[in-house]
Amino acid sequence: MTGLPRPSLTYRMEDGLRLGALLWRFGPGWRMISSAMLGGGVGRREWVLNAQVAAGYSRMDPVEHMDALGPGGPGVGMMTAAVVERYAAAEDGGAEAVATVGLGVPTWAAAPEGVPDPGLPAAPESARETAPESGAESARETVGAGDAGVLETGGRAPRPGTINILVAVPVAFSDPALVNAVMTVTEAKTQALLEAGFPCTGTASDAVCVAVREDGPAEAFGGPRSVWGARIARAVHRAVLDGARDWRTRREHSPLL
Repeated sequence: MTGLPRPSLTYRMEDGLRLGALLWRFGPGWRMISSAMLGGGVGRREWVLNAQVAAGYSRMDPVEHMDALGPGGPGVGMMTAAVVERYAAAEDGGAEAVATVGLGVPTWAAAPEGVPDPGLPAAPESARETAPESGAESARETVGAGDAGVLETGGRAPRPGTINILVAVPVAFSDPALVNAVMTVTEAKTQALLEAGFPCTGTASDAVCVAVREDGPAEAFGGPRSVWGARIARAVHRAVLDGARDWRTRREHSPLL
């Protein structure tokens, strides 16, 4: 298997809520770079978990929590307050991307110190009508509804991310190219959010994971104008754009999102 496996979706009861989790079982032969607390950094990984947690998540043991939800062995565990069933997926030239998008508390990365992140204002009508389309192929699962959002807890406990992105490519990358690919993912995410009419660069606790093969010649570049970086950018852009539009549509029907 050299591409993104189909995820399994499971549910659990936690804090009185029915919460979902997506699990991708890659198996051996993969190397990943991730910002996730569980399995973050660079190394061999065999699975990726994207688990929904309650809004205002305040547990002080997120690594142990995610590890307990995973299948065991080396893997990556991300958490989010977004409804994971409503993930958006896209593919471009062999680069595959999946995004779970929740925008309850959007942020500008370079916000003034001490100023709390505001609630999301309504997207302007002009932005809704003029956001450009992408040529990447895409498909989205639309099971379930709603979004828990993310609230600032004011404590030192980590907050769950609301835009989690998983990317897989069927080739090997050098370490510098992997770092560059994370930059490309982030740039494409921000482009998609702005084009969808959301005034933000993301949320304060987004997470990313890029999976590449261990075998074969290693790609030296992962920037948006490299062969694979460009494909990653287009796939991520489409997935986040679709996910952001879906979140906005649901928010219009449920003001509590």
